[in-house]
Amino acid sequence: MFNAGILKFSIDLIAVLLLALGIKGLSKVRSARDANRLAALAMGLAVIGVLVNSLGIGGISTKAWVWIIIGSAIGGALGLVTARRVPMTAMPETVALFNGCGGMSSLLVAIAVAIFPVTENQVEIGKGIVEIISIAVSIFVGAITFSGSLVAMAKLQGWLATPAWTQSKFRHAVNISFAVLCLVAAINLFSQGENSLWLLVIGSSLLGIGVTLPIGGADMPVVISLLNSYSGVAAAAAGFVVGSQLLIVAGAMVGAAGLILTQVMCKGMNRSLVSVLFGGALGAASNTASKGGGEYTNITSCSAEECALTLEAAERVVIVPGYGLAVAQAQHTLREVTRALEAGGIKVAYAIHPVAGRMPGHMNVLLAEADVPYEQLKEMDQINPEFPATDVVLVLGANDVVNPQAKNDPSSPLYGMPVLDVQEARTVFVVKRGMSAGYSGIKNGLFELINTSMVFGDAKKVLGDLLVELKELGVGRKT
Repeated sequence: MFNAGILKFSIDLIAVLLLALGIKGLSKVRSARDANRLAALAMGLAVIGVLVNSLGIGGISTKAWVWIIIGSAIGGALGLVTARRVPMTAMPETVALFNGCGGMSSLLVAIAVAIFPVTENQVEIGKGIVEIISIAVSIFVGAITFSGSLVAMAKLQGWLATPAWTQSKFRHAVNISFAVLCLVAAINLFSQGENSLWLLVIGSSLLGIGVTLPIGGADMPVVISLLNSYSGVAAAAAGFVVGSQLLIVAGAMVGAAGLILTQVMCKGMNRSLVSVLFGGALGAASNTASKGGGEYTNITSCSAEECALTLEAAERVVIVPGYGLAVAQAQHTLREVTRALEAGGIKVAYAIHPVAGRMPGHMNVLLAEADVPYEQLKEMDQINPEFPATDVVLVLGANDVVNPQAKNDPSSPLYGMPVLDVQEARTVFVVKRGMSAGYSGIKNGLFELINTSMVFGDAKKVLGDLLVELKELGVGRKT
């Protein structure tokens, strides 16, 4: 005899185990790709579990099946197109959008249950105290996640600037007002029902916009990981709303993982989460304090040919990838250059800063796309002691993460932020299009050091020229 409850429990248990293994595997670059597949399989099983349970408690109407099939087809097609066509430079915006979609899903589930309570075993789900609290939390966190993620995506894409008024203390009064509005609406859910429901949706959405809008580009890695955590919390709350143990466990795991990642990002920037959320844009603060730190007066520039000559004589080279590498889509050309160096007997490693790029793990994914060996990727704490023994450091589009002012200038807004100690290497080449500042708007003292030379140009073109010069020098053909 068909027992939907037992079958659903078995499917959910397998899904939770696969999801746990997937999240664990994401902590390592080598296992991240397979771990992502495991997590996707877990979510697929979760959907099957829900459908099986629905069949066991009364079935699914033909009309409902039509909506399920249409929704799955549209969502699957959009996901497939996005995965195949979105370039690495747009991945931060895409992740922010996906976080927002997760928040919106939880929001819609909570609204649906609040308006159309589900009857199971003669008990209305959505009418008890626990259910109402869960609905309020799911709407509150889901709406903040959705609206905040859209703002983050728009700012990353360059569609939305940071308004001047959001850098004043006035914004705190506005956000507190939205928060009070949400609290009043949540309390009134117990008595006024649907009217307070929509008030909570509006207040939470406005609060998400108000909190995210002042945050600058320098803090975006923290914002993205925090929104990821929010989407997990919203999913867990939605699990309480519909009585799904799987959704509760999965959401709690994602929420906890996102919170841990947020803490790692804050540590990598020497910023507290409170200062990120309520301190305004780091770039704005730094510009007010130092106006970019003044003009550069002692810059040494060189050509790709001079850089190639130095690389030819090196024994150890460290590559520091930055967002400029992603913008130029130069990761494959870089891999060709490093292959030539390795063929010439030169040892190559990649120094990865925790907040390099515009999202957590951005550089790891970028380099994995070009088949860079995982063992060559070195984290900051691992690579920093090795810089004094390094002959050449090649900085590609990175800025703030290699700024020595973070260690030697107490007046700098970056002071205290852990950075890559590239200045301790024998020779440093910095590939940049120009002398513009990084996200923080701070002048980089590295560029004026005696052992630093600037190679101006698009990263892909410079690396292409560098590859030609290395081949002409015979690097890669050594026996």
